[in-house]
Amino acid sequence: MDNKNPSRILFRTFTSLAAAYLILCAIHTAQAEPSPKLPDDVRAAQIRDMKFGMFICWSLSTFSGYEWTRGVEDVRFFRATGCDTDQWCQVAKDAGMDYILFLTKHHDGFCLWDTDTTEWKVTNAPLGIDVLSKLRESCDKYGLKLALYFSEGDWSWIEGDIPADGLIPGSEDYGDRIWRSGANAELKKAQLKELCTRYGPIEFFWMDHAQGLGGVNHAETTKWIHRFQPNCFVGYNHGEPSGRLALRERGKAGEIGDANASKYNKEGEAGYGGYLAAEFTYPILPSHEGGADWFYSLPEHDNLCHKPEKIYADYLEAVKYGNIFSVNVGPDYAGRIRGIDAKTLRQVGDWIRTGHELPTR
Repeated sequence: MDNKNPSRILFRTFTSLAAAYLILCAIHTAQAEPSPKLPDDVRAAQIRDMKFGMFICWSLSTFSGYEWTRGVEDVRFFRATGCDTDQWCQVAKDAGMDYILFLTKHHDGFCLWDTDTTEWKVTNAPLGIDVLSKLRESCDKYGLKLALYFSEGDWSWIEGDIPADGLIPGSEDYGDRIWRSGANAELKKAQLKELCTRYGPIEFFWMDHAQGLGGVNHAETTKWIHRFQPNCFVGYNHGEPSGRLALRERGKAGEIGDANASKYNKEGEAGYGGYLAAEFTYPILPSHEGGADWFYSLPEHDNLCHKPEKIYADYLEAVKYGNIFSVNVGPDYAGRIRGIDAKTLRQVGDWIRTGHELPTR
């Protein structure tokens, strides 16, 4: 065969490029199409088998010293000097964890992914990177699964001045002393679609109802997520029960339907029959004066942390009841998990691997 014939070389080059294009098209199509829905019992067993994970809250409140951060208008307020998602995942693996639960957007509306829906996002901050994309890569690298926290409503959706009493006249929650956001149904759906279609398989959504429905009720929100990821479990910390995952914010392990295991979602836990799995979570920071609980608190609290014995005991309870347990940590200003958190969780992981027995009380 004459390999120097220009026409033959051109033909082979064209066919190789055409083949490569077809392969890329096939991959894109495969990624765009949702995976077939698994039977509920199969998928529920997969969720329950995750057992233990790390809930990561990192956003504007990391830098404010408050749990809820209102009134910030400059994206440069998010002044992280780094973002070590590999360290997050290494700490999780050392702790014997199976997944990361990541905060994508808190009530302030600041998005930790490169969304097309708003300029109020991390890629416009000095850090300038898509944190969720970076975390997805690290999760894949370390063999961890990914779940997402999402605030249903947010304060960036409110038009005009915020009333002094924090209430929005005419909103569904007007009269409630807890300030709730306005509604923006299309924006909520667009953001959830991005999260479902751009960042690979999501194990479950942890939906925070603290700022209302955001314009889409829970039944429709669950249906919308399943349109893109039918195997993704969805749970709501309170409000209208929906989805297959019972959320117990600051709760504890227990049978599905045990209202005593939930602090905020008691009616949903006891009266809703659709749950197939249950998750409970609390911060690794014990109660303290000043600063946040769920986010990095303040430098004076850098040595404050729950004892590994407590976390390990709650892990054992989660396994006993077939629950999943998400212990919350807050990366610091440099985007790293605190040394005391890493040390504590490493001890928990050692005990998980060795089957350590805690002394009876």
